[in-house]
Amino acid sequence: MRKHLAIIIVLLASIAVHFAFFGYPKETVFDEVHFGKFVSGYFTHEYFFDIHPPLGKLIISGAAKVTGFEPGFSFGQIGETFPDSAYLWLRLLPTIAGTLLPIVIFLLALELGMSKVGATGTGLLVVFESALLVQSRFMLLDAFLLLFGFGAWWLYARYRNTEGFGYLIAAAVLGGLAVSVKWTGATFLGMIGLLELVNIIRTYSIRRLVALALLVAIPAILYFSIFALHFALLQKPGPGDAFMTPAFREHRLSSLGQFIELNTEMYRANARLTATHPYSSSWYTWPFMLRPIYYWNSGIAKIYLLGNPVVWWASTFGIFYVLLSTLGTRNKILYLISGAYLVNLLPFIGIDRAMFLYHYFIALIIAIIALAYLIDHLKSRTKVFAGLIALAVISFIFFAPLTYGKPELPQEQFNHRVWLKSWL
Repeated sequence: MRKHLAIIIVLLASIAVHFAFFGYPKETVFDEVHFGKFVSGYFTHEYFFDIHPPLGKLIISGAAKVTGFEPGFSFGQIGETFPDSAYLWLRLLPTIAGTLLPIVIFLLALELGMSKVGATGTGLLVVFESALLVQSRFMLLDAFLLLFGFGAWWLYARYRNTEGFGYLIAAAVLGGLAVSVKWTGATFLGMIGLLELVNIIRTYSIRRLVALALLVAIPAILYFSIFALHFALLQKPGPGDAFMTPAFREHRLSSLGQFIELNTEMYRANARLTATHPYSSSWYTWPFMLRPIYYWNSGIAKIYLLGNPVVWWASTFGIFYVLLSTLGTRNKILYLISGAYLVNLLPFIGIDRAMFLYHYFIALIIAIIALAYLIDHLKSRTKVFAGLIALAVISFIFFAPLTYGKPELPQEQFNHRVWLKSWL
């Protein structure tokens, strides 16, 4: 299979699933009630506070600005009807980011040494992963985080395979963008930095030191600059002032002082989150998809953040097999996959706040890569990939009413899709 043909196949499939029923429902869904308010804040210039860095919200706001969005809608509660079609522009860029993610995973798989068949299979498994799709169809941030973060890994892998310094710089940029969306994006930069540090220890050179310096400096400059833009846009008093000191509110502080205070308060606010949630879940349940999240309902129409069971559970088998295999192998790719997975799962052990299934997304994609890597080394890989993807598509279609909220399901049909009691 030619590379360009494979990309076209993955891209067309991704466009089809991401833009089916685009914009539905015409109501606020899950955390759009928060991020919609933040976008409006950039238009009114009233200071707001959020526990996440500003980039994801700025991207959505940029699209809103270009398309003539006007603030005024309250985003008061889940299920509130939008007054016009302007909300579509707020959902567009997350949807595009979600559409492009499988292409990035395809390219990363190639750099990890997979065949074109294996890379295509990897990309298609990501396409038909229902929870990833749901998260990218609304005014939410994770699609940006995943696109930038895995894009950074792909470009770094290109750098390692080609020694092209431009790829390293691009990887540093995307890594900086990932951490500027959510702090969990730091794991992407952390893995890259750790690999470069190992390179320095093994083969000391000025080039390696420069590479490591760029991996620190470029993301740091980007991260600070994005906060500077955030401050410049929020010059008026607003609801976020209650979180900040008088000096911050009265603008006596320098940009650096504002930056330090806000990041400190973001950390404290994250640590203070003690509220429970009926759809929260513990980290050790995520590989088994025991607790999805109820995002929206209207009568008998429902949207759940529920993964595709075929993709999710097969990937769990794949990553567990890889983790066990690393104990008796010298395969560097298996070590890399195992390390990346553990780095993106184990830190959640020490977090006491309510956590949700979407916190597993980075580790989930790594698990999908692990599964595909194993299959790619089978003699009958083409048949196995074909069978697995066929099952994934069937499962995707079966659960599609809970992914899109369409078509509406009678209670009996809904019950057929609740395979575990913990899903309710």
